[in-house]
Amino acid sequence: MLILKSFREVAEKMNFQVLEFHGESDHIHTLVEYPPQLSISVIVFAFKGVDSRRYGQARFPKPYGKESLWSPSYFVSSIGGAPLEVLKSYIKNQEKPS
Repeated sequence: MLILKSFREVAEKMNFQVLEFHGESDHIHTLVEYPPQLSISVIVFAFKGVDSRRYGQARFPKPYGKESLWSPSYFVSSIGGAPLEVLKSYIKNQEKPS
């Protein structure tokens, strides 16, 4: 899966971890653990940028009617005291992105 490979490479270079990854055809769910000196916006834009470049290099066509692969928006939520296994289970039960 091209998206997951891109995300894991970004995580390795930026020194954080992708703990879980799944999604649906129009969005993804990702659980990451990152150090406090990293900004979540920097992580998200790195994910999107690397994945977009890889997608273009693989010569896949853009989704019909779209100017770009990724939307400029994203949603992030901290997990606080939620058990990681519960969150991983939720993410695993999402459909895999295409």
